[in-house]
Amino acid sequence: MQIWDVSVTVDQNLPIWPGNPPADIHRVNKIEDGANSNVSDINMGAHTGTHVDAPFHFLMEGAKVDTLSLEVLIGTAEVIQVADSVNVLDRQVVEAASIPPGTTRVLFKTRNSSYWAKFGSAFQPDFVAVDASGAQALVERGVKLVGIDYLSIAPYKQSRPAHETLLAASVVIIEGLNLSAVQPGQYQLACLPVKLGGAEGAPARAVLMRNG
Repeated sequence: MQIWDVSVTVDQNLPIWPGNPPADIHRVNKIEDGANSNVSDINMGAHTGTHVDAPFHFLMEGAKVDTLSLEVLIGTAEVIQVADSVNVLDRQVVEAASIPPGTTRVLFKTRNSSYWAKFGSAFQPDFVAVDASGAQALVERGVKLVGIDYLSIAPYKQSRPAHETLLAASVVIIEGLNLSAVQPGQYQLACLPVKLGGAEGAPARAVLMRNG
């Protein structure tokens, strides 16, 4: 079985959403200073790096991240290649994409995946994202999980419409994937967010798997 880690590494070089706290991971106990063991302190936002959005992120009565179904977060997923010329995943783009009938988990591989290595810690506001019409098209297809390869499923400064459309339909959102090493096609996905009680989202480790 082949395994691809499609998560990004959380460190000081990771871009963050404007206004969010930067990831701060440092050792507070150090063996070289005489401590019994190395112990790290972590300070970062819940939407840092690869992470999962739960409905509560935009819906006051929405489900929290610790209650999300593992059956949605684990299972067959389709990686869809999007041309570099595409700026917005609207209804027309989604309907034209080669999403097999019955697909319930879709991960969009866009030019965003090159941003992680190309731009370092600099946030890129021109990332490819799903607009409200594209979100509605995904809901109509019966998609239960959708992933994107940058820090938001929705376009910069237009976050509410697409998020609300997806989350109101109980579609789980994975943001911050790195699909640069993955070819389009079908995989087995495992994406497990940290079980933060009552939170609207949480960092996650996401992997794709395929026999062969």
